[in-house]
Amino acid sequence: MSVDILVIEDESSLVRLLSTALTAQGYVVTTAMSGNEALARVAVDDPALILLDLGLPDIDGLQLLPQLKERCAAQVIVVSARSREEEKIAALDAGAEDYLTKPFGVAELLARLRVAQRRRLESTPISQQYSVAELFIDLAQRQVTLAGEPVRLTPKEFQMLAILAQSAGRVVTHAQLLQAVWGRHHGDDTHYLRIYLRQLRQKIEANPSEPRYLLTELGVGYRLAAE
Repeated sequence: MSVDILVIEDESSLVRLLSTALTAQGYVVTTAMSGNEALARVAVDDPALILLDLGLPDIDGLQLLPQLKERCAAQVIVVSARSREEEKIAALDAGAEDYLTKPFGVAELLARLRVAQRRRLESTPISQQYSVAELFIDLAQRQVTLAGEPVRLTPKEFQMLAILAQSAGRVVTHAQLLQAVWGRHHGDDTHYLRIYLRQLRQKIEANPSEPRYLLTELGVGYRLAAE
């Protein structure tokens, strides 16, 4: 089954390389060489997967990413020469499913795409609701409230909280969280978990240093308090 991929990249030689390689693998490829062109393409093509370069001529990729996520349900893989950890975290925080640093091999890119495609095909609508004390999570509506007030979460923060909510009362291991939220190739990136748990606790817990909802199981993982 062919899968539409939108390649957002302003380097023409790389666009040609990616288009040729992906087409040879059976993908249907469309391209955009600027942020504004990408937004126009998304409205027409509704791609399943997006490869996004951050260094575009008109809109920085980190600003474009949330706009793309608002307009379509595509899995977004950032492909960028920016290698600083802060840039990667910012992209993941803005909703990217993966981050691939240039230069990269075509074989690695294809593997990342296969993972993204599986995650998209395996995803199913969630209709569960979770509540304990003053915390309420509606997974279907992607809404979180605390004492009746909305809690603003980034896409990655919500995704991580949703995984914990679906296993409320049970420990979710570091590896399970990393695989569910960032993919299997991030199995050793436990610092992601520490960063996002700290951010979530600051938004949800009355006292982040003595959490009531988001609990740590030392050396194992994390657990959301049981209903």
